[in-house]
Amino acid sequence: MYSTLATPFDPHVFQSRIYAGEILRFERSPDMAALVAFSRELLEARLQPFHPEEIHLHLSHAEQVRCFERCQREFATSPEVRRLWCELLASMGFYPERLACDRLHLRFQPHQEPGQPTSRARTTATIAFHRDTWASNLYSQTNWWAPIYPITEERTFAIYPGLWRRPLPNTSAGFDMQAILQRSHRDGRNSVDADEAIPHLLAEPEEQGVPVLIEPGELIAFSGAHAHAGVGNSSGLTRISFETRTLLIQDLKDGRGAPNVDGHAPWMTPGLFRRLSDGKRLDELLGCWFIEPYVAP
Repeated sequence: MYSTLATPFDPHVFQSRIYAGEILRFERSPDMAALVAFSRELLEARLQPFHPEEIHLHLSHAEQVRCFERCQREFATSPEVRRLWCELLASMGFYPERLACDRLHLRFQPHQEPGQPTSRARTTATIAFHRDTWASNLYSQTNWWAPIYPITEERTFAIYPGLWRRPLPNTSAGFDMQAILQRSHRDGRNSVDADEAIPHLLAEPEEQGVPVLIEPGELIAFSGAHAHAGVGNSSGLTRISFETRTLLIQDLKDGRGAPNVDGHAPWMTPGLFRRLSDGKRLDELLGCWFIEPYVAP
């Protein structure tokens, strides 16, 4: 499923491969290993005396949600996390003044016993099948993902590379990202549960997903137009992973990106991204948070 690309690289070559549907795997690097090590230190300090992967054995679901929210907030606003991530991107060949980045996010997926009600909290939910582009309409978006602790087939997420060019029935046409973001900003992120945060598939695909299995310190990148979904976690351990999304600003302006095979959302949402060099929101650079209507490249 994975392709490789030596670093440093030409960002435009990298993006062209992403837009063509390649899933790029980067072997363990000192920069990514440092980000993993810092993340573990943060988690183990905040969740002590419990080990982060075993936290579900000691805290109720509501207590886990509160703890994870605090960890997510601290991680996302940490100057050290930002520095480590920027250094990693620079080592790959990206220029911070040309790249915009979404929130740096820790995702938690606790172990769940078979038959147990599925969590709808955004902090702990298993994310349903989707393409990111169904919601964002940003076809120049690249997704980045890495485990913080080791993963297995029962504790990861899956990508569906066979569906790259296959249209799928979905609810994106009626998905109002503008209303969701306005409510989230007004009432807090937890006012929007996991089911509401993404459009949904309307018919089960015949294609089977491929579980992502990489080691801590490794990293994958793939287009936001790739179909993917969380794997139900019955492994006995909580999965903790890192994720974010990036855009080459000029590609967005020029309309370069992955093909749109089945996205119908009414908005593009560049305001979710900030330029790496100065933190300026992309909507300020482009002059608007939402762009309507969307014309696929």
